[in-house]
Amino acid sequence: MALRFGTYTEFQGPPGRDHAELIWDVIEVGVQADQLGYGTFTCLEHPWFEKFALNAFPLGVFCTLAERTRNIRFRTLCHTLPLHNPMVLAGQIAQADILLNGRLDVGVGRGHAWLNEPANIDLFENVERYPECLEILLKAWTEDRFTFEGKYYQCHDLQVVPKPVQKPHPPIWQVGTSAKWVPRAVREGWGICLGGPAPNVAFAEAIEQYHAAVADAGTKSNFGYSKAVYLDEDNDKAIEEGREPLINFIHFNVSPMDSLPRTTPEEKQRLIDAGYAFYAAEDFPNTRNLSYEQLLDLEIVYAGSPERVGQQLVDLWDQFRFDEFLLICHFGGTRRWQAMKTQELFWKKVRPMLNEAQEKASKKTVVAAA
Repeated sequence: MALRFGTYTEFQGPPGRDHAELIWDVIEVGVQADQLGYGTFTCLEHPWFEKFALNAFPLGVFCTLAERTRNIRFRTLCHTLPLHNPMVLAGQIAQADILLNGRLDVGVGRGHAWLNEPANIDLFENVERYPECLEILLKAWTEDRFTFEGKYYQCHDLQVVPKPVQKPHPPIWQVGTSAKWVPRAVREGWGICLGGPAPNVAFAEAIEQYHAAVADAGTKSNFGYSKAVYLDEDNDKAIEEGREPLINFIHFNVSPMDSLPRTTPEEKQRLIDAGYAFYAAEDFPNTRNLSYEQLLDLEIVYAGSPERVGQQLVDLWDQFRFDEFLLICHFGGTRRWQAMKTQELFWKKVRPMLNEAQEKASKKTVVAAA
């Protein structure tokens, strides 16, 4: 399977930035992505915390972009299922699939720990609400009428309409830091997405487990990886121009952690007991204490010329063998022209390097098999 390329954005909102201006900037960057040939435009659903994201309505973004694009697909990474009434969300996603003419993927997950209490969801209920929500979505899309008796959700002889145009339902992607849900995703052939504002080594164990599960199940790998990148033809210029937005990218990602009670051992244990061990650890929040040079050296973010960053990503692909790379080019206060510059340079100069690396590896595999 040829390596695929898409984009990802969190709609990060620097304080004081006009929200409407930022959202329309992202729309235009998405239009350019389609014109260049990227396969997927992805973003997350996130209703609060301005710095982290300004995107409470991703399906609306997709429908707007669908009117301005021809080929690119759309994917939410992710719908935070426990925040929703799944009987309602199922119909909303299905209708979006109709309006997008089948250009929709569905990302699902438990969501960030900091999203629960603002939504009046008990932290400890999240882990049990999630699989119930997912089962209801699948039933709503594939059965004319269904009954569900769960701990948190119940319905009797319910008909959810409309039905999606993609059968049996839009492609599903699993998002999250926990490996708990990976076996089902592999068994069902769902995609997996990882990456983001952390050292690549932080994802190594989960990726190894995923590849092992795929091999054991005899299914095809469908694994996406995202990373924040700033490019310019001039290496030094890229590094300098990328300094402020890339530092902001990390700080804005970490900022909602301050809303979580996690100071005492008892508070951290509460997060662990609720299935949110990632948020009890210090690795993620400590990234904001790193210098810009450390962020680059640890490859938490990338900045430089297409040749420099391209080689870094070739090395990363050789290590992780992701099937899709999701470029993060709009973040931390970047302007529209900056995101578009990175997006175009990546497509024209970095993408061919990755394609060539994959082609060489495929030839080696064929020779070894012979």
